[in-house]
Amino acid sequence: MQNRKLSIRKIVSYLNDEESEGGGFWLPNIQRPFVWSPEQITRLFDSIMREYPISTLLVWKTKEPVKHRRFIDNYHRSIKLTDFYVPENKRAKMMVLDGQQRLQSLFIGLKGSYEGKELYFDVTSGQQVAPEDIRYRFAFRDAAGAMWPWVRFKDIVFQNNKLDLQIAQALVSDAKVTLAETEWTAAQLNVARARQEFVNGDNITFQELDSIDNPDAYKVDDIVEIFIRANSGGTKLGKSDLLFSLLTSSWDEADAQMEELLAKLNATGFDYDRDFVLKSCLTMLDKGARYEVGKFRDGKTKEEIVAQWPALSKAILAVHDLLVTHTYIRSDRAMPSYLALIPLIYYRYHYPEAFNKNIQLPDYLLRVLVTGVFSGNPDSLIDKIVRNVQEQKDFVLPEVFGVVREAGRSLDITPHVILDQHYGSREIHLFFNLWYRSFNYRPAYLGNTPSVDHIFPQSLLRSVKVINPETGKRNILKYPQLVRDQLANCMLLTADENGAGGKSDTPPKEWLARKRFVSDAAHQQYLNLHLIPSDPALWELDRFEDFIKARKALIEEKFGYMLQKAEEITA
Repeated sequence: MQNRKLSIRKIVSYLNDEESEGGGFWLPNIQRPFVWSPEQITRLFDSIMREYPISTLLVWKTKEPVKHRRFIDNYHRSIKLTDFYVPENKRAKMMVLDGQQRLQSLFIGLKGSYEGKELYFDVTSGQQVAPEDIRYRFAFRDAAGAMWPWVRFKDIVFQNNKLDLQIAQALVSDAKVTLAETEWTAAQLNVARARQEFVNGDNITFQELDSIDNPDAYKVDDIVEIFIRANSGGTKLGKSDLLFSLLTSSWDEADAQMEELLAKLNATGFDYDRDFVLKSCLTMLDKGARYEVGKFRDGKTKEEIVAQWPALSKAILAVHDLLVTHTYIRSDRAMPSYLALIPLIYYRYHYPEAFNKNIQLPDYLLRVLVTGVFSGNPDSLIDKIVRNVQEQKDFVLPEVFGVVREAGRSLDITPHVILDQHYGSREIHLFFNLWYRSFNYRPAYLGNTPSVDHIFPQSLLRSVKVINPETGKRNILKYPQLVRDQLANCMLLTADENGAGGKSDTPPKEWLARKRFVSDAAHQQYLNLHLIPSDPALWELDRFEDFIKARKALIEEKFGYMLQKAEEITA
């Protein structure tokens, strides 16, 4: 292994170029997708301009016909990794094992675009700031909206046969601006620094594992192990990414199959991920829910997943369909924990006929989601429920609830479990999904999703003060945030109702009065939908506490069917 250095411009030019030194730089398919945000990319460029170190890359030089792909130049969120796959070949190539996110970011910034926008640089920035702040300003912008002092950064980096001063003069000339002396000085200094850090200085260091000159030094299995160790020491990869890297090393279609499954699951506003799918597969194959790299090194698990993938994915899709069609949970916003689904997925995989006949499964889902049974680290609970299903050869609700209680987790739904929900909590959307069954949580446009709003606006409640006993002044909030944000002061509104010209900060006495414009019957229907006490006197600010008391009673009545112990619903 040897350490090598290159300039940033040179190494970026080597990406995806099989004619360049070493056969060009590529990504092995075991690498996870690119995940950096525009903010992370611009911070990287700021770090380089500030001469901060950006860590050493790890590269494997080989002629092995390993599965690999091109770096992405023009990134967009709907991109598919399979579109960048390269046919296997025995040509020399440099495979990047560690440092993908940094190299991919440099490639997008210097050669491509992010969501159609190119990287621009404020050529007059660079003033001294705190270490954690941005000193050199970069941003992805449309060309039409990029006015001076924003210049396209690649125009600085990829200029040839010009002095730094000439490049700066050309930028000013093209912008047709007249600069003050301080701005001109800043522009010259920034161009010179950019050229030094990205063009002239060898600022990229990489360790090269050479399997061409030393073919016995690094075999393919050694490289997979090195990749895992290199990426498991920090936060760059999660356990599921590492396990998936082992799976893709022996399954050509792993990425495509996983993308296809996740696309189906998430098509209607959910957020299933690879982590969930792999944990479900391990559980279905009786490997236990806990992530352990050894499970994918046993020579069997990978092969079983590949062989059983159609049945495994079918079980996952079937449980998702159960969730959507039988619980009124229609989006990610109402899913406190996807892990609650895994015992059902196991049940569907091993006992499909019993699964299709079992009418108690929605009761299980709603109760464990409402009570948060699968919060924290539930791997052992999943395994215990699975063992019970194995013993019963069925999903017997009293038995399963008994397992949950023995694990020390409560299934009781008291009024407090519901009424203690608050604005901003994930579970509040679960209750609203069950409450507002006529609302569409899956509109065609994401911005049209319904939103949680305060009935008595925050600003209105914050205006109510009480006397401070220490000072005698009226400067203490009567209604602290927990009181303002409680469920009994929240309602679900459509995007139109809460948008421009909608409710906003309108007091309830005015907002609810507006709803009379159709008919008294429609107005009462609106009040019933939102569980609003119908006495207009309670809509006044000075009756806020009475309003909350009355509305809590309506909410308890609404959810009365759930306010019972787990053993009672299966008696």
